[in-house]
Amino acid sequence: MNLTSSDRLINLDLKQPIWDRFFSVAPLVVIGTKEADGSYDLAPKHLAMPFGWDNYFGFICTPRHHTYQNIKRERSFTVSFPQPDQVMLTSLSAAPRCDKDTKPSLTALPTFLASAMEGVLLKQGYLFLECELERIIDGFSENSLIVGKIIAAQVLESALRRSDRDDQDILLEVPLLVYLPPGRYTTVKQSFSFPFHTGFKR
Repeated sequence: MNLTSSDRLINLDLKQPIWDRFFSVAPLVVIGTKEADGSYDLAPKHLAMPFGWDNYFGFICTPRHHTYQNIKRERSFTVSFPQPDQVMLTSLSAAPRCDKDTKPSLTALPTFLASAMEGVLLKQGYLFLECELERIIDGFSENSLIVGKIIAAQVLESALRRSDRDDQDILLEVPLLVYLPPGRYTTVKQSFSFPFHTGFKR
């Protein structure tokens, strides 16, 4: 049987990370932390997800970053889910630090204060989480897993799922910003009901 390029499987070299060799789907969030001098830092992350079905949220970071250091010291962080028209603002939060170890780009980001902890969130997102540190698990090469317990959550009213609204209508009104590593993004405006098998339980 002759295989086309769409059918052939290519073995990837595991001597180096494989993740830049293909596209995958990830959320794009902005993590907020409190700096040692009392100011606030914001940084985008895409290796992020709910941790289980309860109110926990986790993401991958590295001890080299202020995000990790701030969370380990302050034991808290915020999570902002930006909307598609906030791609440039999200990119600004990733600007490198200057010689004085500051990020001047953050002054251009509109923020508001967290409600249950000391922190800030990115204005005009659609979902906001405030988390207390649950645990940090080091040792994934140079990376670490940071998991927080959600102590406060707010969602844009137009993004809230309700029994009197069709899920598709919600996505049309409030589309989702999705990161496609490495280095691309898209907007989700359309979805379909998943064909769960009869009797399926999570």
